[in-house]
This record gives sequence, structure tokens and C-alpha cells, in this order.
Amino acid sequence: MDFAFDARTEELRGELLAFMDEHVHPAEATAEEQRAALASPWDTPPVVEELKAEARRRGLWNLFLPDAEYGAGLTNLQYAPLAEITGRSPHLAPTALNCAAPDTGNMELLAQFGTEEQKKRWLEPLLAGEIRSAFAMTEPEVASSDATNIETRIERDGDEYVITGRKWYISGAMHPGCEIFIVMGKTDPEGADPRRQQSMVLVPRGAPGLEIRRAMRVYGFEDHAHGGHAEIVLDGVRVPAANLVGEEGGGFAIAQARLGPGRIHHCMRLIGMAERAIELMCRRAVSRTAFGEPLARQGVVQEWIADSRVAVEQLRLLVLKTAWLMDTVGNRGAHTEIQAIKIATPRTVVGIIDRAIQLHGAGGVSQDFPLAELWAAARTLRLADGPDEVHQRSLARRELKRYV
Repeated sequence: MDFAFDARTEELRGELLAFMDEHVHPAEATAEEQRAALASPWDTPPVVEELKAEARRRGLWNLFLPDAEYGAGLTNLQYAPLAEITGRSPHLAPTALNCAAPDTGNMELLAQFGTEEQKKRWLEPLLAGEIRSAFAMTEPEVASSDATNIETRIERDGDEYVITGRKWYISGAMHPGCEIFIVMGKTDPEGADPRRQQSMVLVPRGAPGLEIRRAMRVYGFEDHAHGGHAEIVLDGVRVPAANLVGEEGGGFAIAQARLGPGRIHHCMRLIGMAERAIELMCRRAVSRTAFGEPLARQGVVQEWIADSRVAVEQLRLLVLKTAWLMDTVGNRGAHTEIQAIKIATPRTVVGIIDRAIQLHGAGGVSQDFPLAELWAAARTLRLADGPDEVHQRSLARRELKRYV
């Protein structure tokens, strides 16, 4: 593995860093002010649309998509350091570049498994940033980290599917621009193979029987940047049979294909969040005095900063190795590393942000610094895309196979 970035990556890193310094970071306070004045908290602040237009003008658009027909055609290894940079402002930068979840995973899913009609109707406007989308998998009544537990029913009735179920923490669903839901449910609940019982269908917003019941908070925050997290009810929703994604019984496999790249995107953005926290920690340490000397001279503060730097460098190497393996041997060949980064990265970054919060005192938990929201986002990723324990179980079983 070559540790140097190639010429294309270096070029994009330079352009993206300039975009962040010149436009994104200065827009953070503006976005908050504009959001407070909006009629709905889920509307998009005007400055976000300005950032999107500038990103497109600079060619910093759809960088996440490896398929050159739809995106920038970058490998995982090329995109990883770019995702890290966007993680320094996770509530603005990914959206500005049209690289925000859940749209990224949904676009990858449609590009890989959608029909030509589905791509034209939904993928093209998503690629253009004209609409938003949601992925409806998690359910409140079951442990849906095990997808075989999902209870939502998708039943064939002539030329239609009828969908009945309840979902929650459906990211993006509160955004007024969210026009399509990818819903996972069971088409064959009595099937012999538990992993062939699930299917995915496309449900347009406004379909009769689809109710967006409420917005779900995350550690007290409403995640406006990602279009909120909603509880939804599907009460006999009917969609054409042509809205099936892939084949009946293929939902579990499609979900795994969707989540693999998303996990590495999350982990690289998390490293960017950790870098932002370290920067804030260092600036605070040299600017504040306690007990007669700068905080930067306190032994415990130096220890926090040193340990944080070591941890970030370790994480980055592991995530880049994972990206390289995904490119060279595929997601299956990188299974161990994908599990490892999903376990290690959120857990470690939560600790780094927590140190930064501690160093900021009351300011650390306030709205005057981004640290509290960064902490909530990082802590949530110990649950999103599969909780730590699921990945630990899978990784341990793979290790143990060599000794049985």
C-alpha cells in the first residue's frame, strides 16, 4: 500500500480545503442565523443553496460515487481523505457537495440496482441535488439491527405492492424536499432462508397511507442538516410493482451492498470531526489560563492532546487500509477491516470530542461551539449502520473460525 495520495486526490484535496476555508466555515454561523428565521426548521437556509452552487461550479459535486457515469469516478481510497475534510463541518460540507447521507447510500443503491425508469425518475434529480430521499429500515418494535426481525409487510396484490408497517429514525424524512422513501420489509415472512424474506420498494412522498408522524431527536438535537429523523407509518400504502428495487427476496443483500461504502464514509468524516475537536482543544489550551499558567502547560491537557493525536493517526491508517482493500479485493475481502473501523472509529472519536468538551468547560456543552453537536453525531454512529456489538459479534466469529 502506497501511503502517498495520487495526483488526482491531491488536486481535489487542495480545491476542497480552499472551498472549506473560503466558503463553508464562514457560512456555519450564517446557516444557524438563517435557520432560526425560517418558517419551518426543516427548510434549507439560503446559504446552503449558495454553497451547493459554488461546489458545483468548482467541480466538487457527487465525489462519493465511484461510477464515473454518475459521479466523480473516484476509488474508495481517493474519496476517503476528501470525506475526512468534509467531516470538519459535518452539518454543512457534505450537503454542499451533494455527499450527505442518506442520499449518498440511496444514490449508490439506485445506480447499482435500479431499473432505467427508476434511475430517470429518482436517481437523476438526486444526482442534481434537486430532491432529497430517505431509507426506511429501522423499526421501534423489534431489534432491527438484525434485519431478519423486521416486521413491515410488503404484499403483492396484482400489479401493486401493499406496504404496512411502522419505522423510526428515518433520516431525511422531515426535509420538505424528501420525495422518495426506500422501504425495506418482508415479502416472504415464512420463507425458509431468513435472509431471503426481505425486499425493498420505492414509496413516493404523498402516497396515500404514508404518514410522517413526528421528528425524532438525537440527544436532544434535531438534525436539520440531514433532514431530520422521523417516525413514519405505512398503512396499506400501495405502489406499482415496478417500484420493486432489484428482485423479491433481495433486500438483505442490497442493504449490505448499500451499507458497506457508507460505513467508510462515516468513519472518514468522523476522523475529520476529531481533527476539528483537536484544533479547538489546542486553541483553547493556549488561550486560557488557570492556576497561574496556560492550560497548555497543564500535564493532563498535554496528555489529552497527545493521546488524541496518536488515536487519530491510528484510525486514519486503518480506514485508509480498509478503503484500499475495498478497491483491490472488494467489500467481502475487506470484511474484517470494515467491521474493525466501524467498531473503533466512533468509539475513539467520542472520547476525543469529550476531552475537547471538558477543556472548554461550560462552553463545550453550549451552542457557541460545535463540540456538543459533534459529540452527539459521533455517539449516534455507535448505533447507526449497525451497533458496535453486532460488528463485534461478526468479527469475533470470523476470527474464531480459524481455530474450530
